[in-house]
Amino acid sequence: MGCFFSKRRKPGKAPLPSDTGAGSEDTQPRYSWDQRPQVDPKDYMFSGLKDETVGRLPGKVAGQQFVLQECENCNIYIFDHSATITIDDCTNCRIFLGPIKGSVFFRDCKDCMKFGCFQYYYPELALQFKDAGLSIFNNTWSNIHDFTPVSGENNWSLLPEDAAVQDFVPLPTSEELKGVRISTDATRSIIPITRGQRQKSSDESCLAVLFAGDYTTANARKLIDEMTGKGFVLVQTKEVSMKAEDAQRVFQQHVSEFIPLLEKGPVVALEFNGDGAVEGCRSIVNEVFSGTKIFVSEDKTSASRDVDNFYNFADMQMGM
Repeated sequence: MGCFFSKRRKPGKAPLPSDTGAGSEDTQPRYSWDQRPQVDPKDYMFSGLKDETVGRLPGKVAGQQFVLQECENCNIYIFDHSATITIDDCTNCRIFLGPIKGSVFFRDCKDCMKFGCFQYYYPELALQFKDAGLSIFNNTWSNIHDFTPVSGENNWSLLPEDAAVQDFVPLPTSEELKGVRISTDATRSIIPITRGQRQKSSDESCLAVLFAGDYTTANARKLIDEMTGKGFVLVQTKEVSMKAEDAQRVFQQHVSEFIPLLEKGPVVALEFNGDGAVEGCRSIVNEVFSGTKIFVSEDKTSASRDVDNFYNFADMQMGM
């Protein structure tokens, strides 16, 4: 990661003449940071644009910070991973952001702050998540914190659950950006589509926890497909590491059979919602994943506790 601006290192004193004779090499110390390519802030910024379609192609941001400021009625696409994104004084813009290791900061923007679940695919995206050190299951798209709330007003909103994402953020039309081969087909999305903080449709949820192994991601996607195919809704997902004391709070009386599995790596947790979610999930796990150890809530009453216990732990673990 690099800084946009840093103080230039003061030049050292001129070396004294060497007693080894003329032609001796410069003895000034050389440091690794002297070898790094210089970063031009203008390459990581869009500023003062109006009625334009602009973007950065995969590989052009490469984990740097990026700034959008004073743009109006623009379509902006960042098809790469970044450290943080700062968006200042923008009006009526449609913005696509690739994986972000840190946070997105909006300040003094108008008609820009409607948020939707990430629902995209392009060939370089999976590697960008890996380079950013992000799990596809740690999706916090609806965790919005308003630092400047206005009494009686909403500075932001979530897109309707049935919204077609391309109606709000259209696919790019410029020849350069069209070459990214982006898809908004939900079935191809790198990120599992979640309901997030929207109102749940049922008072019954179910927690499923998958343990680290060669096929954890594939199994999680398979379970999501099976459950959503039966009409249940995926509310949230999380991938975190657990210790024995953490497992005790979540798995309760079943903790002894799961503790040995925690040593293999992080767990992936899925919350499903809908009437009959617990019975439906237990049935699918027994039929489809009979040879795989998966924790599933036992009943409707315990499921609510399971969900609260796990995600409260996960939020503290991730410092949210």
